[in-house]
Amino acid sequence: MTFYIATSNPGKLRDFAAAASQHITLTPLPNLQQIPAPTENQPTFEGNARLKAIYYSHHAPGEIIIADDSGLEVDALHGAPGVRSARYADDHNFAGPPNSSTDERNNLYLLQSLCKILNPNPTARYHCVLAAARNGDILATGDGTVEGEILTAPRGTHGFGYDPLFYLPEQNKTMAELDIQTKLTFSHRGRAFAALLKTLLPQLQPPQIQ
Repeated sequence: MTFYIATSNPGKLRDFAAAASQHITLTPLPNLQQIPAPTENQPTFEGNARLKAIYYSHHAPGEIIIADDSGLEVDALHGAPGVRSARYADDHNFAGPPNSSTDERNNLYLLQSLCKILNPNPTARYHCVLAAARNGDILATGDGTVEGEILTAPRGTHGFGYDPLFYLPEQNKTMAELDIQTKLTFSHRGRAFAALLKTLLPQLQPPQIQ
C-alpha cells in the first residue's frame, strides 16, 4: 500500500520513512517541485493540513495524499510561533548572522523572544496534524503532540527545525540528540501518523464477505 507525502522537506521525509511499516510505503508526491504551493492561510495546524491534502490530491487522481502542518508552541509566548514556526524569523524581519539558514534564524529569534522570560526552562510542545485526502476529499486526520522545554542554547546535530532547542526531560536529551528510531517513539510526527493510520486503514480494508 503506497501513500504519497506532499512535502520535499528532507527532515520530514526521514521521519515519515521511519514511521512506515512493511505493509505501507511512503513516498514523496511525484513532480512536487513543479506544483505551485498553496497559500497556507489557516489559523490552525489542522486547517492547513487539510487544505494542503485536498489541494495536492487533485494533482494525483485516485491516490492517497498525506499532508502535514506542524510547529512549536511555547507557553510563555502564548503558543507562538505556532502555525508560523517555519516563518518565525521572516515574519519579524529577523535577518540573523550572514549566511545563516532558515532553521538557524528561527532558533535565534526564538531565543531572543524568550530572553526576557523569567522562567529558565519554558515549557513547550511540538504539535503535528496530518491529513489524508483522495480526489479532493478528506479521508482521515491524525493529531500528535510531545511535551518538552526550550533550552537556552542548541544541543545535537541529528534533527532539524527547533530540534536542537527542544529538550525532553525524561530523556535528558534534545530532539536533535536522539537517533531517528528513538525520536520517532517520542515525536509529534510519529504520534500523528499512528493516529492517522488508526482512522484511515479501516476505510481501505476490503469488505468482508458474509
